[in-house]
Amino acid sequence: VQLQASGGGLVQAGGSLRLSCAASINIFSINVMGWYRQAPGKGRELVAIINSGGSTTYVGSVKGRFTISRDNAKNTVDLQMNSLKPEDAAVYYCSARGSSTGWARVWGQGTLVTVSS
Repeated sequence: VQLQASGGGLVQAGGSLRLSCAASINIFSINVMGWYRQAPGKGRELVAIINSGGSTTYVGSVKGRFTISRDNAKNTVDLQMNSLKPEDAAVYYCSARGSSTGWARVWGQGTLVTVSS
């Protein structure tokens, strides 16, 4: 499984960005897909995940501002980020885990999100 992330960039605080992750296989067979982020000097943290049934989980700091969605027809998982804050700035990574990955977590390359105050 290969994951290709896109959509990062520079945005002012309060603005929006949409990240997209394209998988090389049919994501219907991937149990959990998600987005993580890593800010400079910090560890990688979960942002949001979505399972094959559509159930979602968000880290508390993004609830109500970010929305994760998956499109099984397009084999993509998107992260809509609204009301961005400077503390959201990080490299964002797409991930996938399930029977099709041998239950190992697969990572895409990161996409940089910069939020100016």
